[in-house]
Amino acid sequence: MVPHHVAVIMDGNGRWAAARGLPRIAGHKAGVESVRQIVRAAGELGVQALTLYSFSTENWLRPADEVGELMKLLSWALGRETLELHENRVRLGAIGRLEALPAAVRAELAKSIERLKGNTGLRLTLALNYGGRQEIVDAANLALAAGAKTLDEDAIGRGLYTADLPELDLLIRTSGEMRLSNFLLWQAAYAELHVTPVLWPDFRKEHLVAALDDFARRDRRFGGLSSKA
Repeated sequence: MVPHHVAVIMDGNGRWAAARGLPRIAGHKAGVESVRQIVRAAGELGVQALTLYSFSTENWLRPADEVGELMKLLSWALGRETLELHENRVRLGAIGRLEALPAAVRAELAKSIERLKGNTGLRLTLALNYGGRQEIVDAANLALAAGAKTLDEDAIGRGLYTADLPELDLLIRTSGEMRLSNFLLWQAAYAELHVTPVLWPDFRKEHLVAALDDFARRDRRFGGLSSKA
């Protein structure tokens, strides 16, 4: 069984670069190739939606020169990859507090989304200036602004950034760290977790296949009794 919606915490770029005596941005650049390979692979393997944790709200706390380089890299990658995404019928979206991104990034992102909006293949979503707690706050405020007197799961669910995506089935984290890092906190409630020691710049199709195979062996109970009982 292939998960409908897979999300990835793409961790380990800095450690990959440090192990090679390179600046951190070299690890981020190497990570772009992993994104290209995994987007291709996800579509080939039948995944419907792929969400990538690309830049968190906490990442602004990194050194200003690194943040600046990351923003330049993001604009460059969007411009470079849109043609291939289009050829592979990928539809692009973005979630997070996008208004805080630099104008150049927002413009390039909007151009790519517009170019790819008619595609019917893999739904690729970039989480940019994204925080899971902030998303829940934004969803609650949206419900209140719409006139809700009390909040329930349905009201918040309708306001999530991912409301138009399939339920999250599988959350992958690279680099071996055992935490969610404020990513898709609401959506991950019953998602399966797969943690691999592989650093993101080294993550390839075979590692994604291993994660999907692991998912297929899971007994998903959603808080209920095991289907194997």
